[in-house]
Amino acid sequence: MPVQTVLRMGNPLLLQRAREVMEFNTAELNRLILDMQDTMQAEDGAGLAAPQIGVNLRVVIFGVGQNPRYPDAETVPETILINPVITPVDDTMEEAWEGCLSLPGLRGLVPRYRHIKYSGVNIRGEKFERQASNFHARVVQHECDHLDGILYPQRMKDLKQLAYTDELERP
Repeated sequence: MPVQTVLRMGNPLLLQRAREVMEFNTAELNRLILDMQDTMQAEDGAGLAAPQIGVNLRVVIFGVGQNPRYPDAETVPETILINPVITPVDDTMEEAWEGCLSLPGLRGLVPRYRHIKYSGVNIRGEKFERQASNFHARVVQHECDHLDGILYPQRMKDLKQLAYTDELERP
């Protein structure tokens, strides 16, 4: 499947609320998922939302094993999540650095819930639910924000904590 162009901050499609998926296990949905997987892999991403490749549907994928962009990250299971719902398990928030394929080269300090429950359906329309903490929870929240037209700088408390990655890595 072809690698798609990732839309960048400033593109109006990234600011829209995505539409619910109504039909499952279709050739179109299967093709979208394959395109998203190929694109995420080519970009070394931790996740990708359909709106990031110009498709206005509530579909996200994520998963982290060995990833050069996140060398110290814990493993996150490869997941296809459609029509997601996120519920905080408690009120504990944690700030951590995030990046985004739609904001290449930038990182920001973003507050997120530390423990969440997420639910949705898989590609066949079968419901599932999981709990997640720490980096896993952060990835899910980040990707699902894209479905509501939210980019991580909109979550930041202090834009002084938005920087280019190479500047943050300077000795």
